[in-house]
Amino acid sequence: MFSTLPILLLLLFLSLTITVVPAPSQDDHGDLSFVFNGFKPGNLVLDGLAEITSNGLLRLTNNTNHRTGHAFFPNSVTFKATPNGTVSSFSTSFVFAIRPEFADVSGHGIVFVIAPTRGLPGSFPTGHLGLFNESNNGNATNRVVGVELDTVLNTEYKDRDVDHVGIDINGLTSVKAEPAGYFDEKTGGFTNLTLRSGKPMKLWVEYDAVKKQMNVTLAPAEAVKPQNPLLSLTEDLSPIIKDTMYIGFSSSTGSVTSDHYILGWSFKINGEALELDFSKLPNLPRVGPKPKSKLLTIGLPVICSSLAALAILSVVHIIRRRRKYAEVVEDWEVEYGPHRHRYKDLYMATEGFKDKNLLGRGGFGKVYKGVLPSKTEIAVKRVSHESRQGMREFVAEIATLGRLRHRNVLPLLGYCRRKGELLLVYDYMPNGSLDKYLYNNPKTTLNWHQRFGVIKGVASGLCYLHHQWEQVVIHRDVKASNILLDGELNGRLGDFGLARSYDHGADPETTHVAGTFGYLSPEHTRTGKATTSSDVFSFGAFLLEVACGRRPIERKGSSEEELVLVDWVFSCWSKGRITEAIDLNLIELDSEVSMEEIELVLKLGLLCSHSEPRARPSMRQVVSFLERDLPLPDLSTMGLTAAGLMFVHREGFGESAASMGLFPQVSSSLSSSIAESLLSSGR
Repeated sequence: MFSTLPILLLLLFLSLTITVVPAPSQDDHGDLSFVFNGFKPGNLVLDGLAEITSNGLLRLTNNTNHRTGHAFFPNSVTFKATPNGTVSSFSTSFVFAIRPEFADVSGHGIVFVIAPTRGLPGSFPTGHLGLFNESNNGNATNRVVGVELDTVLNTEYKDRDVDHVGIDINGLTSVKAEPAGYFDEKTGGFTNLTLRSGKPMKLWVEYDAVKKQMNVTLAPAEAVKPQNPLLSLTEDLSPIIKDTMYIGFSSSTGSVTSDHYILGWSFKINGEALELDFSKLPNLPRVGPKPKSKLLTIGLPVICSSLAALAILSVVHIIRRRRKYAEVVEDWEVEYGPHRHRYKDLYMATEGFKDKNLLGRGGFGKVYKGVLPSKTEIAVKRVSHESRQGMREFVAEIATLGRLRHRNVLPLLGYCRRKGELLLVYDYMPNGSLDKYLYNNPKTTLNWHQRFGVIKGVASGLCYLHHQWEQVVIHRDVKASNILLDGELNGRLGDFGLARSYDHGADPETTHVAGTFGYLSPEHTRTGKATTSSDVFSFGAFLLEVACGRRPIERKGSSEEELVLVDWVFSCWSKGRITEAIDLNLIELDSEVSMEEIELVLKLGLLCSHSEPRARPSMRQVVSFLERDLPLPDLSTMGLTAAGLMFVHREGFGESAASMGLFPQVSSSLSSSIAESLLSSGR
């Protein structure tokens, strides 16, 4: 008897400390109801990065880039009392937390999802949130309803804020969305919430079958549920939700990662979901170092004062030696610098910068592929000493790109400076630069759908730089060789070594002429002043080279005569046969290529190539044209003539060309009519 007493006491102790998770139950009407105050293996079906931690947290994602995580209730849920009937009322609530890798940028978000299948096969990570892919996003056959807690602003899905909550039906463009927050009854006002703060929050989703209304409410985890919902959508879900569906969560990471946690979950058909017990919810992992023991901070110095004094003197001596030989960190590095890498780590990652890891070379130096100890693939741009890109350009790239966050702008992961050598660390883009898929009869080329996707992506990125970031950023070198393709063939604007930024509303400073021959606007070569309009001019040349598969300026066969791409496209347009300028590889790849989209791109390329800056659209307007939100103006009314299209491509370009009158100007009356036409189009 006495030998079993310790065992009985142990069992009693475990029963008091272990959170008991109630099993899903059926009420008198057979409706599903469950509550999970924490999770244990077997509660949910997991795939991707999703896992249940030892203390009962559901962790959907971790610090792995470009991956998804799914967690679904194992059994299907009957949403309709009768076959092909109406959807029953349902209610759910859950407590979640999002902890990003970096404080100011997150790795996408969490979606509560109702779907016909469990696990969402074929879904993409990053901006797709693990829900859909490029081919099925927005399809009515998806039969998917979701409530997204999104922490990244994706302009292609018409997001208005970084932290926002949205109701998604069959696609990622929310039918209803609002900035994250709640209506505080105490103050009578609206309080914003930062979803990526790492703090626990609670979400309620309720559907009323009688009113055909879905309400979504958000609040801090332990707050009382606000009376007014954050979102309210009146729509009958019966045509969308099948008789039986699966419920669960989806999440994803991108170039930057986040830990997405679910602490507890409650659900009920035909009734209000049971309340979660906050006292039983598992704790989130501790952030920061473990608190020091008083024995170490107080007792040890008293007991071993002599040894401590000796240790302190030794540490002071070591610190002084390190400071004496340490590399000086300049002011701009403190203010702007992203993560700084050790030279040793980059040397090991690239295997000593061996030629077998060489990705390419240019005027600014060489680029190598590398793999960090964390298995992250990177590209390291090693700026040569004799390069034309000196410290000033290096600082510009660090200061600008290090803080930009957009899915179509190549992120800068870090940098390194050692004995005057400059190194930049980027995300590795497995598909390289766009130009290798366009010119010289490439072995692999892109079809029109892929090219049009790249065009819209780069336009969105430039629009972000010109209009949506905290400052105006002028890239100054937009061209196909500076557009990199990720694993999903998304276009990312890279190489910000020539970039310049200034405050919105300010006048850009005059600098030396910089850029690439064939992409420079006439006014930039005359004045040395780079503006958003000069970037638009370069983008126009980029549009034509993508659609035509030609460089802006090419030699005709073996002769010295040059083919100026914009002149050729203009001549085709003036004859009423503009689509004759398209890349013939597009027809070979796809006989059903969209001539309407190609014609739009070619005409937009001509409009952006106008020699008069005021005649060119802004990048915000370019995005609207490409998305068909605005009709493209009739080019014949925009002063588009041979005199109105002038590239800096002939001998003597620059200041001497300007003094010789090689850049024809549009008359003042025509300039006014152009401005009025663009303003009437929504500029």
